[in-house]
Amino acid sequence: MEASRSEIPFYLPVAGECELFEHAHKNNLPLLLKGPTGCGKTRFVAHMAARLGLELHTVSCHDDLTAADLTGRYLLKGGETTWEDGPLTHAVRAGGVCYLDEVVEARKDVTVVLHPLTDDRRILPLERTGETLAAPDDFMLIVSYNPGYQNILKSLKPSTRQRFVGISFDYPAPDAEIMIVSQESGLETERCTPLVNLAGRIRAMTDQDLEEGASTRLLVYCATLMRSGMTALDATRAALIEPLSDDDDVKAGLEEVVRATFG
Repeated sequence: MEASRSEIPFYLPVAGECELFEHAHKNNLPLLLKGPTGCGKTRFVAHMAARLGLELHTVSCHDDLTAADLTGRYLLKGGETTWEDGPLTHAVRAGGVCYLDEVVEARKDVTVVLHPLTDDRRILPLERTGETLAAPDDFMLIVSYNPGYQNILKSLKPSTRQRFVGISFDYPAPDAEIMIVSQESGLETERCTPLVNLAGRIRAMTDQDLEEGASTRLLVYCATLMRSGMTALDATRAALIEPLSDDDDVKAGLEEVVRATFG
């Protein structure tokens, strides 16, 4: 059953990604989302899961995440050993969306577990329990990663990428980003405009001093602080400058850009 509009997290479509998601779900196809940090990938998944009335299981991947963390393990409870499903197994049993955020951060054995779910078999073998679970029609596997931030040691193999339908995300166009920041923070659009202009200038610095540009998420944080009564300089210092760099010279350069933007 689809959620009411009031229950659906806000997301502003950019280029047909919502329709692609619906077609992928209808046809039992796994989905790969690529794009920079904070550009809306996770919000997009939450929006679409709610829009289609699907339970969402989100896993934030990290260096220590193993296949067993996803599938499950035997645990000792009250003197007895019992099996406990991991989030992936639970999603396969119950249906819904299993979203693995920044999947390349996980250990290599994770992608091996995903392979049988990403071809026409759509199964999850559980060696420890002797089960082979068939994914129901409403199950959907989604993974994401940031290709611009990964290196040769943390990349998704072509053999894995080619198991997914893919969508590339980027920061929204300025007009759309102003609308998103205003909607999410409650700050007036005319006050969000210089923030988005500032983000554009900062993103132009990523090839020089910054590993990543100012994300839409950080702009929302900054606008939220401004709506709460902080000055633009103080808000940008806390929500943009400090999160983007630890280097004093870089931070000083960013503050110059801020002052030039806001006068």
